[in-house]
Amino acid sequence: MSDENGNSVMIKIEGVRFSYGSVEALRGLTIEGKRGQFIGLIGPNGSGKSTLLRCINGILKPNAGCILVNGHDVRKMKISEMAQMCSNVPTEFPDDFNLTVQDLVFTGRYPYVQALWWEKKEDEDIVMKALHDFQVHHLKDRKISEISSGERQRALLAKAVVQTPKVMLVDEPSAHLDLKHKLESMEHLRSLLANGISIIAASHDINLLAKYCDKVIILSKGEIVAFGDPNDVITKDLIREVYGVEADVIRNNGSIFIIPKNTVKSET
Repeated sequence: MSDENGNSVMIKIEGVRFSYGSVEALRGLTIEGKRGQFIGLIGPNGSGKSTLLRCINGILKPNAGCILVNGHDVRKMKISEMAQMCSNVPTEFPDDFNLTVQDLVFTGRYPYVQALWWEKKEDEDIVMKALHDFQVHHLKDRKISEISSGERQRALLAKAVVQTPKVMLVDEPSAHLDLKHKLESMEHLRSLLANGISIIAASHDINLLAKYCDKVIILSKGEIVAFGDPNDVITKDLIREVYGVEADVIRNNGSIFIIPKNTVKSET
């Protein structure tokens, strides 16, 4: 699945459909993501963003179509194999979870366990680096239930990184984070691309995804409305069509800023 430049298809989605009962959440999605790409999922509530992430990591099984990750059919992979291929950062986490921050991040190494006593020096080094990278090392002995939601989000990102996955799936990467930690976390995620990791992040923060993503997928009612470079596909007309909002789309030095103005008045 590689071309002559070594640029390979890491994620291939073909004709994927998924329904919750009689409600069709994904309607025949077909798309490819390259190795080392940061792809953003954008769309209003109910557009299918989280459902698509859950289908990619095997939590949900599509009613039709197939999903290949690094050339492997997700439906045929064991849980342990999937854990080495994909890491998942959920948008919500149980408040009563009793592990310490360090123990939580160490669970990201679980797919590589070879024996009962598995905390090798390599595992410790990987975990310590992630704790420092996401600025939660000083919290390593605190219980997850005792730290703030933003600190918890950074710990979950660290856990996903130590899995050394081929693909990271992140649902609302900036959830609960202040402005500084939003930028620092996204910058660290982008730094992982150099290792060949592909990242798919779903978010309502269009400005943040437009700043950091190589490509964006715009979803609406379970269908792909647009896919491409943020500068090319994020327009005033698209925002109006997908969100029902009039907005200014400002382009400055390669960056995009969406400033919502008002909702579109429905015709009577």
